[in-house]
Amino acid sequence: MLQGYGSAKIIWRVSTKAKRCILRISAKEQAILVTLPKGFPYTQALAFVHKQAQWITIRLEKLVQTPHFAIGSHIPIQDKYYTICHAPHRKGGAWLENDCLFVSGDPSFLARRVEDFLKQHATKILTQEMHCVAQAVGLRPTRLDIRDTSSRWGSCSSSGRIMLSWRLIMAPFFVRHYLIAHELSHLQHMNHSAQFWKMVDTFTPHRQQAENWLQHFGPILHAAR
Repeated sequence: MLQGYGSAKIIWRVSTKAKRCILRISAKEQAILVTLPKGFPYTQALAFVHKQAQWITIRLEKLVQTPHFAIGSHIPIQDKYYTICHAPHRKGGAWLENDCLFVSGDPSFLARRVEDFLKQHATKILTQEMHCVAQAVGLRPTRLDIRDTSSRWGSCSSSGRIMLSWRLIMAPFFVRHYLIAHELSHLQHMNHSAQFWKMVDTFTPHRQQAENWLQHFGPILHAAR
């Protein structure tokens, strides 16, 4: 299994009956299914998948729907989809349990409680991920703020203060990693010069993949509510 296109997995299957590589998209599994003949070289199979990147992207876009914070909806949280489940008689606000995001209380407050939970969870996870990347690259912001913005995913001030959108908790890990590396690089280069991009690429080799993902799926996350 290989993470490769947005939050969709690539699932490899070997079949003794297959005579060639077969590629299809599974809506149920939110995955790219690749069936290979027995003994088919992995490097050739990977090249085949990358050659079909445009086809894959177009079909994945058709699967993606704006996440709605309502009972029965499916929302991505840290590379996994959870079903929003209502637990009116339980206490605790909102919490993750197995494959569900449980929300207690009156259903009229459900959407707000889901958003509040995602903001709190994003603050925890993004702070941890920022710390890990900052430690690895030897750069440290003066402060990290988690906010909700209409279009931006992050920013870095001249004082070293970094802001990230809480909606990134619904994006894949490689996208979060790229954006954290992007903002940390601004601590050295407060511009988008060649030196800046060279530093970003040093910190995160999947920049282009992450930018493509944000271009295609970013507006959907901004619209989620």
